[in-house]
Amino acid sequence: MKILALETSTDLCSAALWLDGEIHARDVVAGQRNSELLLPLIDELLAAHGLKAADVDGVAFGAGPGSFTGLRIACGVAQGIAFGAGVPVVGICTLLALAESSRAERVVCCLDARIGEIYHAAYEKRSGGWREVLEPSLCKPDAAPELPVGAWAGCGSGFAVYGEVLASRYEGRITRVIPDLAPHAREIAALAAAEFKSGRAVAAELAAPLYVRNKVALRVDER
Repeated sequence: MKILALETSTDLCSAALWLDGEIHARDVVAGQRNSELLLPLIDELLAAHGLKAADVDGVAFGAGPGSFTGLRIACGVAQGIAFGAGVPVVGICTLLALAESSRAERVVCCLDARIGEIYHAAYEKRSGGWREVLEPSLCKPDAAPELPVGAWAGCGSGFAVYGEVLASRYEGRITRVIPDLAPHAREIAALAAAEFKSGRAVAAELAAPLYVRNKVALRVDER
């Protein structure tokens, strides 16, 4: 199976190809230029393997949470390619992609959500797959959900920005921190392959971002 995976939920813009179990990827630090850089990145990746967008069997994307604009870019491009190729789509949670890239058995994933908040989730590896211990949520770092007893790895930009607060919140639980880890299309592709195999893909028009937060800006009285 040939799966094209896209990820633009953070400043890291990435694309990956799953080719019957082999993963090939490209990435670039895009900043605010995900919309400019994603399509050329996809074209470069496909061309390197003698493929066109119409040749893929499915499209996957980082559904969120993350940058609202970034999520819409990845979802929109995934839908456009899927419509053109007549193939289904799978959206993968960016926090789950972080867990996959951590190579840890028990991991709490935190992305900086700006305005003093984090996107948060926790996962545990079981029989080769991931079990969701704490579902994706939005919270203040000092009010992050309690973790079950045991040793956990922490990863993501939330730990880069709020490392001391999270270390205090999870004192004695976090044994390793990987603060510079970001969601990447490699892991989106790997996780999506299992979803396609299990028949959990959807039609392109049903693909949607996972925002978690309902709005970005606060009113003056809320500030």
